[in-house]
Amino acid sequence: MPLAACGSGHTAGTINFYTNADSAEIARTASAACNKDAAGKYTVKVHVLPKAADDQRLQLARRLAGNDSGVDLMGLDVVWTAEFANAGWVEPVPDELSAKVQQTTLVGPLASAMWKTDDDLEKRLYAVPAWSNTQLLWYRPDVMQKYLGTTVAPTTWDKMLADTEKIREAGGPSWIMAQGAQYEGLMVWFNSVLVSAGGSVVDPDDASRQTLNDTPEHRAATLKTLQILKSVATAPGHDPSITNSDETAARLGMESGKAAFAINWPFVFASMRSNAAAGDVPFFKEMTAFADLVSGSPSDSELREVNDLVRTRFNFAPYPGVAEGVPAKSTIGGVNIGVASTSEQAGLAFEAAECLTTPASQKIYAINGGNPPVLKSLYDDQDFRAAYPMGDIIGEQLSAGRAATRPASPVYQSISTLVTATLSPVGGWDPESMVDKLADQVQKAIDGKGLIP
Repeated sequence: MPLAACGSGHTAGTINFYTNADSAEIARTASAACNKDAAGKYTVKVHVLPKAADDQRLQLARRLAGNDSGVDLMGLDVVWTAEFANAGWVEPVPDELSAKVQQTTLVGPLASAMWKTDDDLEKRLYAVPAWSNTQLLWYRPDVMQKYLGTTVAPTTWDKMLADTEKIREAGGPSWIMAQGAQYEGLMVWFNSVLVSAGGSVVDPDDASRQTLNDTPEHRAATLKTLQILKSVATAPGHDPSITNSDETAARLGMESGKAAFAINWPFVFASMRSNAAAGDVPFFKEMTAFADLVSGSPSDSELREVNDLVRTRFNFAPYPGVAEGVPAKSTIGGVNIGVASTSEQAGLAFEAAECLTTPASQKIYAINGGNPPVLKSLYDDQDFRAAYPMGDIIGEQLSAGRAATRPASPVYQSISTLVTATLSPVGGWDPESMVDKLADQVQKAIDGKGLIP
Protein backbone atom coordinates (compact mmCIF):
# COMPACT_ATOMS: atom_id res chain seq x y z
CA MET A 1 0.00 0.00 0.00
CA PRO A 2 1.66 3.28 -1.05
CA LEU A 3 2.10 5.99 1.55
CA ALA A 4 1.22 9.62 1.14
CA ALA A 5 3.99 12.16 0.81
CA CYS A 6 5.73 13.55 3.88
CA GLY A 7 4.20 16.67 5.35
CA SER A 8 0.67 15.48 4.60
CA GLY A 9 -0.67 17.15 7.76
CA HIS A 10 -3.26 15.91 10.22
CA THR A 11 -6.96 16.00 10.94
CA ALA A 12 -7.91 16.89 14.51
CA GLY A 13 -9.21 13.84 16.35
CA THR A 14 -7.90 11.39 13.76
CA ILE A 15 -5.02 9.37 15.22
CA ASN A 16 -2.95 8.02 12.34
CA PHE A 17 -1.37 4.71 13.36
CA TYR A 18 1.40 3.38 11.13
CA THR A 19 2.09 -0.32 11.57
CA ASN A 20 3.68 -3.18 9.68
CA ALA A 21 1.80 -5.10 7.02
CA ASP A 22 1.80 -8.41 8.90
CA SER A 23 -0.09 -6.94 11.85
CA ALA A 24 -2.36 -4.53 10.00
CA GLU A 25 -5.55 -6.61 10.31
CA ILE A 26 -5.23 -7.21 14.04
CA ALA A 27 -4.35 -3.52 14.48
CA ARG A 28 -7.56 -2.63 12.68
CA THR A 29 -9.58 -4.98 14.88
CA ALA A 30 -8.12 -3.51 18.07
CA SER A 31 -8.48 0.03 16.74
CA ALA A 32 -12.16 -0.50 15.96
CA ALA A 33 -12.79 -1.50 19.57
CA CYS A 34 -10.85 1.53 20.83
CA ASN A 35 -12.74 3.86 18.50
CA LYS A 36 -16.02 2.55 19.88
CA ASP A 37 -14.87 3.08 23.45
CA ALA A 38 -13.59 6.58 22.63
CA ALA A 39 -17.15 7.62 21.69
CA GLY A 40 -16.01 10.28 19.24
CA LYS A 41 -13.11 11.66 21.27
CA TYR A 42 -10.70 10.24 18.72
CA THR A 43 -10.64 7.83 15.81
CA VAL A 44 -7.64 5.62 15.19
CA LYS A 45 -6.91 5.14 11.49
CA VAL A 46 -4.51 2.34 10.58
CA HIS A 47 -1.93 2.90 7.83
CA VAL A 48 0.11 0.01 6.46
CA LEU A 49 3.89 0.18 6.31
CA PRO A 50 5.90 -2.07 3.97
CA LYS A 51 6.37 -5.73 4.81
CA ALA A 52 10.16 -5.66 5.29
CA ALA A 53 11.42 -4.21 8.59
CA ASP A 54 14.14 -2.12 6.94
CA ASP A 55 11.58 -0.56 4.60
CA GLN A 56 9.24 0.16 7.53
CA ARG A 57 12.01 1.95 9.37
CA LEU A 58 12.98 3.94 6.28
CA GLN A 59 9.40 5.07 5.63
CA LEU A 60 8.96 6.25 9.20
CA ALA A 61 12.37 7.94 9.28
CA ARG A 62 11.59 9.89 6.13
CA ARG A 63 8.24 11.04 7.48
CA LEU A 64 9.62 12.04 10.85
CA ALA A 65 12.67 13.78 9.40
CA GLY A 66 10.25 15.64 7.15
CA ASN A 67 8.23 16.78 10.20
CA ASP A 68 5.08 15.03 9.01
CA SER A 69 2.34 16.00 11.49
CA GLY A 70 0.15 13.28 10.01
CA VAL A 71 2.08 10.62 11.95
CA ASP A 72 0.67 10.12 15.45
CA LEU A 73 1.25 6.50 16.47
CA MET A 74 3.94 4.12 15.23
CA GLY A 75 4.36 0.39 15.59
CA LEU A 76 8.06 0.27 16.43
CA ASP A 77 10.20 -2.82 16.10
CA VAL A 78 11.77 -3.55 19.49
CA VAL A 79 15.24 -2.75 18.13
CA TRP A 80 14.39 0.81 17.08
CA THR A 81 13.91 2.41 20.51
CA ALA A 82 17.41 3.83 20.93
CA GLU A 83 17.65 5.19 17.39
CA PHE A 84 14.23 6.86 17.43
CA ALA A 85 14.71 8.29 20.93
CA ASN A 86 18.18 9.69 20.16
CA ALA A 87 16.90 11.23 16.94
CA GLY A 88 14.07 12.94 18.82
CA TRP A 89 11.46 11.18 16.72
CA VAL A 90 9.43 9.63 19.53
CA GLU A 91 7.88 11.21 22.62
CA PRO A 92 8.75 9.81 26.07
CA VAL A 93 5.79 8.11 27.71
CA PRO A 94 4.11 10.37 30.33
CA ASP A 95 5.01 9.49 33.92
CA GLU A 96 1.56 8.25 34.97
CA LEU A 97 1.20 5.90 32.03
CA SER A 98 4.85 4.86 32.31
CA ALA A 99 4.38 3.83 35.94
CA LYS A 100 1.34 1.73 35.04
CA VAL A 101 3.14 0.03 32.16
CA GLN A 102 6.17 -0.75 34.30
CA GLN A 103 3.99 -2.38 36.95
CA THR A 104 2.11 -4.67 34.57
CA THR A 105 4.57 -5.54 31.79
CA LEU A 106 6.98 -8.46 31.65
CA VAL A 107 10.61 -7.43 32.11
CA GLY A 108 11.89 -8.43 28.66
CA PRO A 109 9.39 -6.45 26.58
CA LEU A 110 9.65 -3.54 29.02
CA ALA A 111 13.42 -3.34 28.62
CA SER A 112 13.06 -3.15 24.85
CA ALA A 113 11.06 0.09 25.15
CA MET A 114 13.44 1.91 27.49
CA TRP A 115 16.39 4.13 26.66
CA LYS A 116 18.46 6.98 28.09
CA THR A 117 19.28 9.85 25.76
CA ASP A 118 21.93 12.46 26.56
CA ASP A 119 19.14 14.69 27.89
CA ASP A 120 17.71 12.06 30.26
CA LEU A 121 18.87 11.62 33.84
CA GLU A 122 18.12 7.88 33.66
CA LYS A 123 16.51 5.34 31.38
CA ARG A 124 12.87 6.05 30.66
CA LEU A 125 10.03 4.56 28.66
CA TYR A 126 9.85 5.76 25.07
CA ALA A 127 7.07 3.46 23.82
CA VAL A 128 4.33 1.20 25.18
CA PRO A 129 4.93 -2.53 24.57
CA ALA A 130 2.06 -4.03 22.59
CA TRP A 131 3.15 -7.61 21.95
CA SER A 132 6.29 -9.67 22.19
CA ASN A 133 7.75 -12.96 21.04
CA THR A 134 10.38 -15.51 21.94
CA GLN A 135 11.78 -18.55 20.17
CA LEU A 136 11.43 -22.08 21.52
CA LEU A 137 12.95 -25.46 20.82
CA TRP A 138 10.57 -27.55 18.70
CA TYR A 139 11.10 -31.28 18.45
CA ARG A 140 9.68 -34.62 17.34
CA PRO A 141 8.88 -36.67 20.48
CA ASP A 142 7.94 -39.69 18.35
CA VAL A 143 11.35 -39.59 16.64
CA MET A 144 13.13 -39.26 19.97
CA GLN A 145 11.21 -42.19 21.43
CA LYS A 146 11.94 -44.40 18.42
CA TYR A 147 15.65 -43.68 18.15
CA LEU A 148 16.68 -42.56 21.66
CA GLY A 149 14.16 -44.23 23.94
CA THR A 150 13.08 -40.92 25.51
CA THR A 151 10.80 -38.00 24.79
CA VAL A 152 12.70 -35.56 27.01
CA ALA A 153 13.98 -32.67 24.89
CA PRO A 154 17.66 -31.70 25.10
CA THR A 155 18.39 -28.69 27.29
CA THR A 156 21.67 -27.63 25.63
CA TRP A 157 22.96 -27.21 22.10
CA ASP A 158 25.68 -29.81 22.68
CA LYS A 159 23.10 -32.37 23.84
CA MET A 160 20.89 -31.59 20.84
CA LEU A 161 23.80 -32.16 18.49
CA ALA A 162 24.64 -35.45 20.21
CA ASP A 163 21.02 -36.60 20.07
CA THR A 164 20.75 -35.68 16.41
CA GLU A 165 23.88 -37.66 15.57
CA LYS A 166 22.45 -40.75 17.28
CA ILE A 167 19.21 -40.34 15.36
CA ARG A 168 21.12 -39.91 12.09
CA GLU A 169 23.27 -42.99 12.68
CA ALA A 170 20.10 -45.00 13.26
CA GLY A 171 18.57 -43.78 10.00
CA GLY A 172 16.24 -41.08 11.35
CA PRO A 173 15.72 -37.42 10.36
CA SER A 174 18.88 -35.49 11.13
CA TRP A 175 18.31 -31.81 10.36
CA ILE A 176 18.40 -29.10 13.03
CA MET A 177 16.43 -26.19 11.62
CA ALA A 178 17.64 -22.67 12.41
CA GLN A 179 17.68 -19.24 10.77
CA GLY A 180 21.05 -19.23 9.00
CA ALA A 181 20.39 -16.91 6.07
CA GLN A 182 22.00 -13.48 5.92
CA TYR A 183 19.20 -11.48 7.53
CA GLU A 184 17.90 -10.50 10.97
CA GLY A 185 17.06 -14.10 11.86
CA LEU A 186 20.77 -14.92 11.92
CA MET A 187 21.38 -11.99 14.28
CA VAL A 188 18.66 -13.33 16.58
CA TRP A 189 20.25 -16.80 16.60
CA PHE A 190 23.75 -15.43 17.27
CA ASN A 191 22.53 -13.07 20.00
CA SER A 192 20.48 -15.73 21.82
CA VAL A 193 23.38 -18.16 22.02
CA LEU A 194 25.84 -15.39 22.90
CA VAL A 195 23.79 -14.00 25.79
CA SER A 196 23.09 -17.56 26.99
CA ALA A 197 26.87 -18.10 27.05
CA GLY A 198 27.35 -15.02 29.24
CA GLY A 199 28.38 -12.63 26.49
CA SER A 200 26.98 -9.57 24.76
CA VAL A 201 27.55 -7.59 21.58
CA VAL A 202 27.77 -4.16 23.22
CA ASP A 203 28.06 -2.97 26.80
CA PRO A 204 24.48 -2.61 28.12
CA ASP A 205 25.56 0.48 30.07
CA ASP A 206 27.70 2.02 27.32
CA ALA A 207 26.53 1.46 23.76
CA SER A 208 29.79 2.93 22.43
CA ARG A 209 31.75 -0.18 23.48
CA GLN A 210 31.68 -3.58 21.82
CA THR A 211 32.05 -6.48 24.26
CA LEU A 212 32.75 -9.48 22.05
CA ASN A 213 36.46 -9.73 22.91
CA ASP A 214 37.15 -7.00 25.47
CA THR A 215 37.75 -9.46 28.35
CA PRO A 216 38.85 -13.11 28.47
CA GLU A 217 35.38 -14.07 29.71
CA HIS A 218 33.62 -12.26 26.88
CA ARG A 219 36.01 -13.72 24.30
CA ALA A 220 35.29 -17.22 25.64
CA ALA A 221 31.53 -16.62 25.40
CA THR A 222 31.82 -15.36 21.81
CA LEU A 223 34.04 -18.28 20.84
CA LYS A 224 31.65 -20.83 22.33
CA THR A 225 28.77 -19.19 20.48
CA LEU A 226 30.58 -19.40 17.15
CA GLN A 227 31.54 -23.01 17.79
CA ILE A 228 27.88 -23.88 18.38
CA LEU A 229 26.68 -22.11 15.22
CA LYS A 230 29.37 -23.81 13.16
CA SER A 231 28.58 -27.23 14.64
CA VAL A 232 24.88 -26.92 13.79
CA ALA A 233 25.62 -25.65 10.27
CA THR A 234 28.19 -28.34 9.45
CA ALA A 235 27.13 -31.41 11.48
CA PRO A 236 26.83 -34.73 9.59
CA GLY A 237 23.38 -34.83 8.06
CA HIS A 238 22.80 -31.08 8.54
CA ASP A 239 20.17 -29.12 6.64
CA PRO A 240 21.91 -28.57 3.27
CA SER A 241 20.11 -25.24 2.83
CA ILE A 242 20.81 -23.80 6.28
CA THR A 243 22.76 -20.87 4.81
CA ASN A 244 19.53 -19.78 3.12
CA SER A 245 17.12 -20.79 5.89
CA ASP A 246 14.62 -18.39 7.44
CA GLU A 247 11.62 -18.94 9.72
CA THR A 248 9.47 -20.35 6.92
CA ALA A 249 12.17 -22.73 5.73
CA ALA A 250 12.69 -23.90 9.31
CA ARG A 251 8.95 -24.53 9.66
CA LEU A 252 8.81 -26.47 6.41
CA GLY A 253 11.83 -28.55 7.40
CA MET A 254 9.90 -29.83 10.40
CA GLU A 255 6.63 -30.31 8.53
CA SER A 256 8.40 -32.27 5.77
CA GLY A 257 9.68 -34.81 8.30
CA LYS A 258 13.36 -34.16 7.53
CA ALA A 259 14.18 -32.52 10.87
CA ALA A 260 14.18 -33.74 14.45
CA PHE A 261 14.66 -30.30 16.03
CA ALA A 262 14.01 -26.67 15.15
CA ILE A 263 14.46 -23.21 16.62
CA ASN A 264 11.49 -21.02 15.78
CA TRP A 265 8.75 -18.70 16.99
CA PRO A 266 5.43 -20.00 18.41
CA PHE A 267 3.52 -19.54 15.14
CA VAL A 268 4.81 -22.92 13.98
CA PHE A 269 2.52 -24.80 16.38
CA ALA A 270 -0.68 -23.49 14.79
CA SER A 271 0.86 -24.09 11.36
CA MET A 272 1.61 -27.72 12.16
CA ARG A 273 -1.89 -28.18 13.52
CA SER A 274 -3.66 -26.73 10.48
CA ASN A 275 -1.34 -28.19 7.83
CA ALA A 276 -1.42 -31.66 9.38
CA ALA A 277 -5.22 -31.48 9.57
CA ALA A 278 -5.23 -30.59 5.86
CA GLY A 279 -3.15 -33.69 5.10
CA ASP A 280 0.02 -31.77 4.20
CA VAL A 281 2.30 -33.30 6.86
CA PRO A 282 3.41 -36.77 5.71
CA PHE A 283 4.20 -38.21 9.14
CA PHE A 284 0.98 -37.01 10.80
CA LYS A 285 -1.94 -38.32 8.76
CA GLU A 286 -4.10 -39.05 11.81
CA MET A 287 -4.64 -35.31 12.20
CA THR A 288 -6.81 -35.30 9.08
CA ALA A 289 -9.66 -36.67 11.20
CA PHE A 290 -9.82 -33.23 12.83
CA ALA A 291 -9.84 -31.20 9.61
CA ASP A 292 -13.34 -29.77 10.09
CA LEU A 293 -12.73 -28.98 13.74
CA VAL A 294 -9.42 -27.21 13.11
CA SER A 295 -10.77 -25.16 10.20
CA GLY A 296 -13.84 -24.17 12.22
CA SER A 297 -14.20 -22.48 15.60
CA PRO A 298 -13.30 -25.11 18.19
CA SER A 299 -14.19 -24.59 21.83
CA ASP A 300 -11.39 -24.24 24.35
CA SER A 301 -11.80 -27.86 25.44
CA GLU A 302 -11.80 -29.10 21.83
CA LEU A 303 -8.72 -27.04 21.06
CA ARG A 304 -6.90 -28.46 24.07
CA GLU A 305 -7.70 -32.00 22.92
CA VAL A 306 -6.36 -31.32 19.44
CA ASN A 307 -3.28 -29.58 20.85
CA ASP A 308 -2.54 -32.61 23.01
CA LEU A 309 -2.59 -34.78 19.89
CA VAL A 310 -0.28 -32.38 18.02
CA ARG A 311 2.19 -32.59 20.87
CA THR A 312 2.60 -36.34 20.36
CA ARG A 313 4.32 -35.56 17.05
CA PHE A 314 5.44 -31.95 17.43
CA ASN A 315 6.26 -30.64 20.87
CA PHE A 316 8.00 -27.65 22.42
CA ALA A 317 10.59 -27.01 25.11
CA PRO A 318 12.56 -24.02 26.42
CA TYR A 319 15.24 -22.50 24.22
CA PRO A 320 18.42 -24.61 24.49
CA GLY A 321 21.18 -23.42 26.79
CA VAL A 322 24.95 -23.40 26.45
CA ALA A 323 25.91 -24.93 29.81
CA GLU A 324 24.03 -27.75 31.52
CA GLY A 325 21.90 -26.47 34.37
CA VAL A 326 22.08 -22.83 33.24
CA PRO A 327 18.78 -21.64 31.65
CA ALA A 328 19.11 -20.11 28.22
CA LYS A 329 18.21 -16.56 27.32
CA SER A 330 16.14 -16.19 24.18
CA THR A 331 16.16 -13.01 22.07
CA ILE A 332 12.76 -11.35 22.11
CA GLY A 333 10.82 -9.90 19.20
CA GLY A 334 7.70 -7.81 19.15
CA VAL A 335 6.29 -4.34 18.61
CA ASN A 336 6.08 -1.28 20.85
CA ILE A 337 3.70 1.60 20.16
CA GLY A 338 5.30 5.04 20.16
CA VAL A 339 3.92 8.54 19.80
CA ALA A 340 5.65 10.52 17.07
CA SER A 341 7.31 13.77 18.09
CA THR A 342 5.76 15.32 14.98
CA SER A 343 2.21 14.66 16.20
CA GLU A 344 0.18 17.77 17.01
CA GLN A 345 -2.14 15.77 19.27
CA ALA A 346 0.23 13.78 21.45
CA GLY A 347 -2.16 13.71 24.41
CA LEU A 348 -4.88 11.98 22.39
CA ALA A 349 -2.28 9.74 20.78
CA PHE A 350 -1.13 8.47 24.19
CA GLU A 351 -4.75 7.81 25.16
CA ALA A 352 -5.12 5.73 22.00
CA ALA A 353 -1.83 3.97 22.67
CA GLU A 354 -3.03 3.02 26.14
CA CYS A 355 -6.24 1.59 24.70
CA LEU A 356 -4.33 -0.31 22.03
CA THR A 357 -2.30 -2.06 24.72
CA THR A 358 -5.04 -3.02 27.19
CA PRO A 359 -5.63 -6.69 28.08
CA ALA A 360 -8.52 -6.80 25.59
CA SER A 361 -6.33 -5.47 22.78
CA GLN A 362 -3.47 -7.78 23.64
CA LYS A 363 -5.80 -10.79 23.54
CA ILE A 364 -6.67 -9.76 19.97
CA TYR A 365 -2.98 -9.63 19.05
CA ALA A 366 -2.31 -12.98 20.72
CA ILE A 367 -5.31 -15.07 19.73
CA ASN A 368 -6.15 -13.50 16.35
CA GLY A 369 -2.62 -12.58 15.32
CA GLY A 370 -0.31 -15.10 16.98
CA ASN A 371 1.67 -12.44 18.87
CA PRO A 372 2.22 -13.25 22.57
CA PRO A 373 1.14 -10.58 25.07
CA VAL A 374 3.43 -8.46 27.24
CA LEU A 375 1.07 -8.22 30.22
CA LYS A 376 1.87 -10.59 33.07
CA SER A 377 -1.82 -11.10 33.89
CA LEU A 378 -2.75 -12.54 30.49
CA TYR A 379 -0.61 -15.63 30.97
CA ASP A 380 -3.29 -16.92 33.37
CA ASP A 381 -6.15 -16.07 30.99
CA GLN A 382 -8.04 -19.21 29.97
CA ASP A 383 -8.57 -18.15 26.34
CA PHE A 384 -4.86 -17.46 25.99
CA ARG A 385 -3.88 -20.74 27.63
CA ALA A 386 -6.15 -22.70 25.30
CA ALA A 387 -4.58 -21.10 22.24
CA TYR A 388 -1.02 -21.23 23.61
CA PRO A 389 -0.21 -24.55 25.31
CA MET A 390 3.37 -23.28 25.39
CA GLY A 391 2.28 -20.11 27.20
CA ASP A 392 4.08 -20.86 30.46
CA ILE A 393 7.43 -21.23 28.66
CA ILE A 394 6.82 -18.02 26.68
CA GLY A 395 6.03 -16.14 29.88
CA GLU A 396 9.15 -17.47 31.58
CA GLN A 397 11.38 -16.56 28.64
CA LEU A 398 10.01 -13.00 28.58
CA SER A 399 10.73 -12.56 32.29
CA ALA A 400 13.72 -11.24 34.20
CA GLY A 401 16.83 -13.34 33.77
CA ARG A 402 15.49 -15.21 30.75
CA ALA A 403 14.81 -12.54 28.12
CA ALA A 404 17.63 -11.40 25.87
CA THR A 405 17.27 -8.11 24.05
CA ARG A 406 19.27 -7.34 20.96
CA PRO A 407 22.08 -4.75 21.38
CA ALA A 408 20.51 -1.52 22.59
CA SER A 409 22.18 1.00 20.32
CA PRO A 410 21.15 3.93 18.12
CA VAL A 411 23.16 2.25 15.33
CA TYR A 412 21.64 -1.19 15.80
CA GLN A 413 20.76 -1.55 12.11
CA SER A 414 24.41 -1.10 11.13
CA ILE A 415 25.55 -3.55 13.81
CA SER A 416 23.08 -6.18 12.65
CA THR A 417 23.89 -5.68 8.98
CA LEU A 418 27.62 -6.06 9.54
CA VAL A 419 27.32 -9.00 11.95
CA THR A 420 25.08 -11.03 9.64
CA ALA A 421 27.23 -10.22 6.61
CA THR A 422 30.36 -11.28 8.49
CA LEU A 423 28.77 -14.53 9.71
CA SER A 424 27.54 -15.50 6.25
CA PRO A 425 27.70 -18.15 5.01
CA VAL A 426 27.06 -19.44 8.50
CA GLY A 427 29.66 -21.98 9.59
CA GLY A 428 32.01 -21.28 6.70
CA TRP A 429 34.69 -19.79 8.91
CA ASP A 430 37.13 -20.55 11.74
CA PRO A 431 35.56 -19.65 15.13
CA GLU A 432 38.88 -18.58 16.67
CA SER A 433 39.69 -15.95 14.07
CA MET A 434 36.05 -14.96 13.67
CA VAL A 435 35.90 -13.57 17.23
CA ASP A 436 38.21 -10.66 16.48
CA LYS A 437 36.77 -10.12 13.03
CA LEU A 438 33.25 -9.77 14.46
CA ALA A 439 34.44 -7.47 17.23
CA ASP A 440 36.14 -5.24 14.66
CA GLN A 441 32.99 -5.04 12.54
CA VAL A 442 30.79 -4.13 15.50
CA GLN A 443 33.16 -1.37 16.58
CA LYS A 444 33.18 -0.03 13.01
CA ALA A 445 29.39 0.15 13.11
CA ILE A 446 29.49 1.95 16.46
CA ASP A 447 32.08 4.43 15.15
CA GLY A 448 30.09 5.09 12.00
CA LYS A 449 32.67 3.45 9.77
CA GLY A 450 30.64 0.43 8.79
CA LEU A 451 27.95 -0.11 6.20
CA ILE A 452 24.94 2.10 6.83
CA PRO A 453 21.76 0.35 5.69
